[in-house]
Amino acid sequence: MDIRDGLIEAVRETQSSEQLYVAAGLVDLQVNGFGGIDFNAAGTSSALVSEVARKLAGFGTTTFLPTLITASESSIVAALKTIAAARKNDPVVAHMVPFVHVEGPSISASDGPRGAHPREHVRPPELAEFERWQAASSDLVGMVTLSPHFSDAPGFIAALVALHIRVSIGHTDASAAEIRAAVDAGAELSTHLGNGAAATLPRHPNFIWTQLADDRLTATFIADGHHLPADTFKVMLRAKGIGRAVLVSDSAALAGMPPGTYNQPIGGRVELSSDGRLSMAGTQYLAGAARTLADDVAIAIGLGGLSLADALSMASRNPGRFAAGRGRLEPGAPADLIRFAWQPGDRTLHIETTLIGGEDIR
Repeated sequence: MDIRDGLIEAVRETQSSEQLYVAAGLVDLQVNGFGGIDFNAAGTSSALVSEVARKLAGFGTTTFLPTLITASESSIVAALKTIAAARKNDPVVAHMVPFVHVEGPSISASDGPRGAHPREHVRPPELAEFERWQAASSDLVGMVTLSPHFSDAPGFIAALVALHIRVSIGHTDASAAEIRAAVDAGAELSTHLGNGAAATLPRHPNFIWTQLADDRLTATFIADGHHLPADTFKVMLRAKGIGRAVLVSDSAALAGMPPGTYNQPIGGRVELSSDGRLSMAGTQYLAGAARTLADDVAIAIGLGGLSLADALSMASRNPGRFAAGRGRLEPGAPADLIRFAWQPGDRTLHIETTLIGGEDIR
């Protein structure tokens, strides 16, 4: 492979005897934190954002969207300013983070679909607030997840789409008609479909069926072996097709940390098991996700009966369509590349080398 000025110039076959694969770097549309660092926490600094970026690069992620969940406006603005400062101060972060994903605060307030988002900060969408986010961060927000059950949702979505903001449906108990209205207004994605939902739903109709059936929506999935059973994941993939399916880590701050019991601002006392399950201490209730996207690619192969190539596409080219065109292994694309080992049955991609713009920055 030829690289010039940070871009792929040519891709050629090789006669190397190395038992390693080369692929486009992984693109993660949903990262709440990693390695003990939470993008939503009050004490997070721009230096810590840089630390997360380099840690993620070590696990093969070359582009990611820091994801801020439902909080007060002042907390969201403060976090946006921190990430904006990290991009300004660190060229690596500026390259790896094309924009920020705000997940909320306009989601369902009901238990179940609300997930771990704090009920007291759930509120209807307001374009003026969105404009304040952008003013504070130099237009850093590029994706918003919301529930379309609010009466003003279609107008809000249309206004964001006119500004070239990606809109995703998530943490919702909206009706089929409300979801269709959101898609008509320009919503393009479903956030971690099948999760952020009530434990029981009507057989039909319900918001999962409606999103699966609409070919205008690309669905993101957490394929960590804990959030979606294999049968569910397989059926969802068959409904959406590989081209409209994206893997996300949705990693919480405890991703990349040793197994153990931790006290967290969101979720309280939680347990991280050796198999990557993050749950409320003493219960089977999930408290977030704690695997890397490299783990999820390997696990998705087994869960969904996928080829390595299809699983990689779901974590590179497919999400890259929504994140500055990243995740492409072709001439003219950024030289964001991974070199890794993998064998059938492995639960992760064993990353040997990660290049960001043609440079190994780890």
